[in-house]
Amino acid sequence: MSQSTVARDFLKELASLIGATVRVRTNTGKTFTGKMKGYDSSSLSVCLADARDNEGSLYLRIFLSGHTVLEIVKTEEPFDLKGLAEQLESLFPPGEVRLIEDARVVLVLNKVRVTEQGVEGTGPLADRIRKVYQRFVEEQQAKMTEAPASE
Repeated sequence: MSQSTVARDFLKELASLIGATVRVRTNTGKTFTGKMKGYDSSSLSVCLADARDNEGSLYLRIFLSGHTVLEIVKTEEPFDLKGLAEQLESLFPPGEVRLIEDARVVLVLNKVRVTEQGVEGTGPLADRIRKVYQRFVEEQQAKMTEAPASE
């Protein structure tokens, strides 16, 4: 694997964190937890929204210089694309729903793409899939809110 491929894959992984809740530990001893809004690919600086530091201070937006960032950890549960694909498979003929794990995409009838962010496409087929997606997301959110109460 070439160095440019590795670098591209690294930046792709970093980009997948946009919109996710992350914890960033810095070499100054501070830790910030918030929604990752963006990053600079040349310096690896990051921007967090609604972030809290390890002392409890709130920052609506904070930009952390890449040279101070020691680690970035995704703190939320990953979206269950496999579970969504299984639900979609029950509605379509065998082989017409494909989970492409590396790309984090479900492809339905080679026409409609489904990602963690939603359904890409228009028309009756996309609308049908969008309803399944929305119901799946609501079920997952309900499970997440029930889990702490049962522990």
